[in-house]
Amino acid sequence: MKQVNKAIHKIGNSLVETFHYLALFGIGSTIVWSAFYDFLEMVKIGHATLEDILLLFIYLELGAMVGIYFRTHRLPVQFLIYIAITALSRHLVIDVRKVSDEFHLYLLLSNAFAIFILSGAIWVLSYTARLFGCPEDKVDIEPTDSGANKEP
Repeated sequence: MKQVNKAIHKIGNSLVETFHYLALFGIGSTIVWSAFYDFLEMVKIGHATLEDILLLFIYLELGAMVGIYFRTHRLPVQFLIYIAITALSRHLVIDVRKVSDEFHLYLLLSNAFAIFILSGAIWVLSYTARLFGCPEDKVDIEPTDSGANKEP
C-alpha cells in the first residue's frame, strides 16, 4: 500500500510541476506578447506618453516577478506592491487631466493616499527583512558525507 501511495504522490507531483511550468510559460509569453504589441503601437504613433512608459514598467515588473517565481518557486510580495504602485501612478497620471469636479478630486487624493500606504508597506517589508531576514534567504543545505569527498 505504501508503494501505491508513493507512486500516486510521485505522479501527482509531476502533474502539478508540469502544470506549474506550463502556466508560467503561458503567463510569461502573454506578458511578452502584450508588451511587444503595445510597443509596436507606440512606434506606429511615433511617440510614447508617460502613460505608455508606465505601462511598459508594469510589463517589466510582471516579467521580473514571473522570472523570480520561475527560479525560486516563491512570489515576493514586494513585486506585487511595486506593480500596484505603478498601476496606481499610471491611473493618477490619467486622472489628473480629468479633475473637473469634486468626485475626481477625491479619486485623485485616494489614489495618492493608496500609493503612500503601499510605499509604507514596502518600507515595513524591507525593514523587517533587514532585521529578521527573508524566507527566500534561507537555503536548504543537503547533508554531506562527513567531508570524505573534500579536497585537502
